[in-house]
Amino acid sequence: MNPELSLTTPALLFPAISLLMLAYTNRFVVLAQLIRDLHAQYMEKANEQLAGQIRNLQRRINIIRWMQIFGALSFFFCVASMFLIFSRLTIPAEVIFAGSLVLLLISLALLVYELQISVHALNIQLGKKDQYDLEGRK
Repeated sequence: MNPELSLTTPALLFPAISLLMLAYTNRFVVLAQLIRDLHAQYMEKANEQLAGQIRNLQRRINIIRWMQIFGALSFFFCVASMFLIFSRLTIPAEVIFAGSLVLLLISLALLVYELQISVHALNIQLGKKDQYDLEGRK
């Protein structure tokens, strides 16, 4: 049994990819604003902690950029596969659709990686707060 790829199959990814791209863009905007704020603080009074936070955020911004690129390429391949299905070019449509799924998987893997970096940074920050609490400073 060979399931046939129809126009509705790639169309199912449209809302998912669109929502992912919106979430990625929101993450990017929030981090960009945080970088601007920290940079302004750094320019007033430079210290290594702020510099480290800015480096971490720059790393995360770069990962989000790649998440967006792979997500957009996935969307592009999805649309291309729909065009090929419409043109009755079934085998190329299946290959392009498979490529779309692979690109989406890469984008999602980068999301997990970026989340790990984010959580690690928060744990470091909370660890410093806990250290201050233990020393009697609040």
